[in-house]
Amino acid sequence: MKFTFSKATIPNSGILAILVSEGGKLSAQAESVDKTTSGALKKAMKAAQYTGKKGKNLVVYSPANTGLEAIILVGVGGPKDQESELNIERIGGTIAPTLNAHRFTKAAVLAEKLGNFSAEEVAAHIAYAAKLKAYHFYKYFTTKKADEYPTFKELTLLVTNTKAAEDKFKILDKVADGIYLTRNVVSEPPNVIYPESYAKIIAKELQPLGVKVEILDRKAMEKLGMGALLGVGQGSTKESRLVVMQWKGGKPADKPVAFVGKGVTFDTGGISIKPSDGMGDMKYDMAGSGAVVGAMKALAGRKAKMNVVGVVGLVENMPDGNAIRPSDILHTMSGQTIECLNTDAEGRLVLADALWYTQDRFKPKFIVDLATLTGAITIALGRHYAGLFSNSDDLCDRLTKAGKAVDEKLWRFPTDEAYDRQIDSVIADVQNIGNEKGAGSITASKFLERFVNKTPWAHLDIAGVAWASKDGDFCTKGATAFGVRLLNELVLGLEK
Repeated sequence: MKFTFSKATIPNSGILAILVSEGGKLSAQAESVDKTTSGALKKAMKAAQYTGKKGKNLVVYSPANTGLEAIILVGVGGPKDQESELNIERIGGTIAPTLNAHRFTKAAVLAEKLGNFSAEEVAAHIAYAAKLKAYHFYKYFTTKKADEYPTFKELTLLVTNTKAAEDKFKILDKVADGIYLTRNVVSEPPNVIYPESYAKIIAKELQPLGVKVEILDRKAMEKLGMGALLGVGQGSTKESRLVVMQWKGGKPADKPVAFVGKGVTFDTGGISIKPSDGMGDMKYDMAGSGAVVGAMKALAGRKAKMNVVGVVGLVENMPDGNAIRPSDILHTMSGQTIECLNTDAEGRLVLADALWYTQDRFKPKFIVDLATLTGAITIALGRHYAGLFSNSDDLCDRLTKAGKAVDEKLWRFPTDEAYDRQIDSVIADVQNIGNEKGAGSITASKFLERFVNKTPWAHLDIAGVAWASKDGDFCTKGATAFGVRLLNELVLGLEK
């Protein structure tokens, strides 16, 4: 896919996209285009009762007096719709599907100033969102016909100051690269993505960008005492891995921020096996780790001025004769013992050792973990918000603000000490499921909190938002890469 920025001259062939404000208002340059067509654009808007409402596009074929194949009128809404970068990006999110729907391969967009955003800023954000929305994972199709594939391949943004637009887009494009990486690894099947292969992909993708990548194998984790993480993976022929990523963009003496991800590359539930219906979805039980990996690529790609650590625990949860059993006792790196009453509550076991390792080794300013942790969070929030749990009001505020800015919304849940009693075990320090019904997502977070050692910490339960069952503003059906934009925005706020 190609994005270029050129001087704002009207092309005499191909496809041209023009921005239209609410009420059918055209910019001065767009008005000149309409005059060239002898008013064909305004006539088409009137005939179609098209008003330029946000998210609504209209295609005018073979406009008079031009060599253009078509002009796309792109609705940008009224002044309130043009107040944020997010809404500007939503404009770009409508262009890719419009091009595909009409089988266009490329187009030029006449960018203009919207609200407080210059035409160059508008152009960069439109290109960024168009790239996000154009993503498809068609790697394994062999019989799909050519006319069934998306056609959109190239977008040219027409602006006055091409360098300003290019400079802005270069940064956004690096974030898009991180999002693409996350969507790719989450979309891959479990016979392709398993702990060892996944770790190699991480190293291949991040090391060329200057990220230091360490891969801990089973022996290294045994030496560290990671009995919880290793316990989850011991029923699989695919050995577990812990991958540590370090981006050193800040001052050497500065403490890093840390992101930790659950990477269960496939989750059968283990001995507490899941029903077969829907088990195939468990290939994306590693989406939390995918978000961390994608965020590290985005941050390194745009050369973030922060020290950032990413840690992902990679396991496959399988039910063979060596698998852990309900009621087994697991010994963690922290020294705490866990009574494993349900082997399908495995993500928190992986994170227990990964979180302790992260706080113990790196002493970070704070830790944010991401995990497709509980089905209960989807019951509570559906597919629109991720659950937020934390021991730090300041970190919660920062995350909530960042999530709102990029439309990766978070909802904070209570984490009172009363919930701790629901995971107190009779024979160990903690049990991995609650001892009474209800509050399953909260008790899971309280379990994790026992392994952060009072480090400022937040847990994002992304089980409901990691995979989309229908197209969204910035993604098509499938892996969303929820968390990459959020973590990048969080770090941006810390860099300022």
